[in-house]
Amino acid sequence: MKDMGLRFTRLMLALSLAVLFVFVNFKAHTASRIKDIVDFEGVRENPLVGYGLVVGLNNTGDTLKTGHFTKQSLQAMLNRMGVKPTDNGLDSKNVAAVMVTAVLPPFARQGSRIDITVSALGDSSSLLGGTLLVTPLLGADGEVYAVGQGQLAVGGFAAKGNAETLIKGVPTSGRIANGAIVEREIRFAMGKMIDYKLTLRNPDFTTARRISQAINAFLGTNAAQPSDPTTVRINVPNNYQNNIVDLLTDIEQLRVKPDQLAKVIIDEQSGIIVMGENVRISTVAIAQGSLTIRITEAKQVTQPSPFASAGTTATVDRTNVAADQGEESKLAVLRPGVSIQELVNGLNALGIGPRDMITILQAIKVSGALQAEIEVM
Repeated sequence: MKDMGLRFTRLMLALSLAVLFVFVNFKAHTASRIKDIVDFEGVRENPLVGYGLVVGLNNTGDTLKTGHFTKQSLQAMLNRMGVKPTDNGLDSKNVAAVMVTAVLPPFARQGSRIDITVSALGDSSSLLGGTLLVTPLLGADGEVYAVGQGQLAVGGFAAKGNAETLIKGVPTSGRIANGAIVEREIRFAMGKMIDYKLTLRNPDFTTARRISQAINAFLGTNAAQPSDPTTVRINVPNNYQNNIVDLLTDIEQLRVKPDQLAKVIIDEQSGIIVMGENVRISTVAIAQGSLTIRITEAKQVTQPSPFASAGTTATVDRTNVAADQGEESKLAVLRPGVSIQELVNGLNALGIGPRDMITILQAIKVSGALQAEIEVM
């Protein structure tokens, strides 16, 4: 009996440990890393834009007679190179005016390379085979941060004949991998900061507090405090002074469960509905039905009987009118506090499609029974 009791105790202990392991594992998988839900101060991209010319096109460039800015740009470029072209001499179809866009990564250093995207600005039909000439890329402050040039890689193509045109993809847009060289750096002295800010991508009071609590528990001090639903401010501890990269590396792996607002997102154009897990509905009755009238017109030919002494062949209109008053529609009552799954199952049981469901959700919100915010895209 003593051995049986000991085995039973060991079995219960093993079962308890297994349940605890599953519970801890579940909590870990439902939480998110801090680095996935916040933006770090100073770690940001910067858009760049420039205007340039693409040459070497196979008779698919801009029409210089109608493309005034392309003609002026070509003349200005040739003048800088010591060439004085005449108006009559500029009739090439191998040049296109383009806009060049790029993204300057955070902490990009002078001499590093970035990808650029080139898009036609005029009436060019294709940029396939073109080469971008030297193009300065400007930031929002008007300063040049990179210079782009190179051979375009175009994913689409266009071919046409007298009776048919075939277009695949977008032949008027292309990319140049590593096509721009960074000429100016954006300075941000992160290493010597004494306090640092984390910005939540989805502002929320509860989530901001949970982030600060997780950081303080890891550091063993009250270094992190939420200043508003979007910002968590961290006072850099003494052991991380002049080494803030180590601090951010340590705290970005901490896991926090973000809180969510009860919200329903509706896209009326496509009929898409997205609902959060916290959406709840009070007791409400739902009925869906409509009156549908269908009118069908058909023409029928009538003619006199064979060997009839009188009569002519005529066309007679035949009209068929049918009405559907929705007699099969049902009334459903939803109990208080139903979840999303129960709501969707109940509405689907009534045979309600996405677009009718949008109207029903809006009506439930107006009645005060929907405990969530509706956002129409």
